[in-house]
Order: sequence, then structure tokens, then C-alpha cells
Amino acid sequence: MAVKEVLPPVLDSTSQPPPLFDGTTRLYTNYQCPFAQRVWITRNYKGLQDKIKLVPIDLANRPAWYKEKVYPENKVPSLEHNNKIIGESLDLAKYLDAHFDGPALLPNDPAKREFAEELFTYTDTFSKTVLSSFKGDVVKEAGVAFDYLESALQKFDGPFFLGEISLVDFVYIPFVERFQIFIQEVFKYDITSGRPKLAAWIEELNKIDAYTVTKADPEHVIQLYKKRFVDQ
Repeated sequence: MAVKEVLPPVLDSTSQPPPLFDGTTRLYTNYQCPFAQRVWITRNYKGLQDKIKLVPIDLANRPAWYKEKVYPENKVPSLEHNNKIIGESLDLAKYLDAHFDGPALLPNDPAKREFAEELFTYTDTFSKTVLSSFKGDVVKEAGVAFDYLESALQKFDGPFFLGEISLVDFVYIPFVERFQIFIQEVFKYDITSGRPKLAAWIEELNKIDAYTVTKADPEHVIQLYKKRFVDQ
């Protein structure tokens, strides 16, 4: 059992910047952001806790230096590596996999790689479909997106999308995690009902420390989504 990482404090508008571009590899993140969580899980699973330092940013009260000196897009995640900054969560997860040591997270099998790209392409549609359902018929509208995952999980043998664990799982779980919490709480609907593969997939991921240490605070998720999608 690995020693639990002590998470660094969140930096806000009153915080000084770290010593930027000093050769340290830094992952600028936010503990509640699903996009940042994708890369955080990837870093953990590859065992890069000592090689990639977490720098959590307060998205509600961002430090000015982050936009000015680090990432003009002013969002997370971003990675400071080899004197440059890389952004976009999907690109970053792939970048960590390709440029750092640790278990490879995309298989060599061409059929699996092709399917991985299909699933990566669907991620935006998936989250948009579910989020827009919060203002409509959740069971019916979000159901389509969860049915897509259920059927994707049947393609290869094993509990994960490509059979074995891969970046695809890490890219989807932050969103599924939040949707499951919120839909259960607000709409009293269990997204795994009638979807045994999805239920098994969530269960397997919850056995992986690299993921479980990154999970969002459920209360925060519920309040945030309520504010954004229900209370308007």
C-alpha cells in the first residue's frame, strides 16, 4: 500500500507563484474539476507522484500570475514540463502516457487503439447529453449516454473499456462519478440500474487507489450542479 500523498494547499489570488520554469514538472489542477481529475488519475496510476508536482488553483479566485505567466487560457489542467506549458485534459493524459515512465495506458492492439479513439471522441457528446438532460427527462435523455457506455463495455473481455485498464477509463470516470452522485440525489435515479457492465466498471475503478484519492467531495458536486442546472 503506497503512502498517501499529502495534498498541497490551494493557491488563490493572494498566493505567490511557485518558482516557475525552474525545471520542476508541475500539474496545475483543481481538486473538484473533472477535466483536471483525468490527468491527476493518470499521473497517480503511472506512479509519478514524485516526478510531477501538483499545484492546485482556486478557480473561483484565480491568481493573476497563472494567466499571465503560466497558461493564458487561464483554466486547468495544464502541465509545466521542459520549459513549456501543455493544456487540454485529453491531450495531457496522452502526453503523460507517452512521455513518462510507468505502465503504458494505451494498448498496442490496433483494434483497441481505434476503439479508444472512438471513445475519446465521444466524451464531449457524453457529458453534454447528460448535462442537458438535467433540464429535461433525465432517465430518457441521459439514459442514451449511459446505454452507450454499457454497450461499449461489452466490446472486449474484462471490466474496462479496452478489457484492461487504460486512459479511456480515466477519461470517463470523473464525469460518471459526478453524474452518478447528482442524478441519484436529485432525480432519485440509479444510473447503473439495468446496466450491469457499468456497475461492474465503477466497482472495479473504486478498487484503484490512483483513482479513489482523486474523488470529488459529493456534497460539493451536488451543490455545484444544483446551482448550475436546477436552481435557475
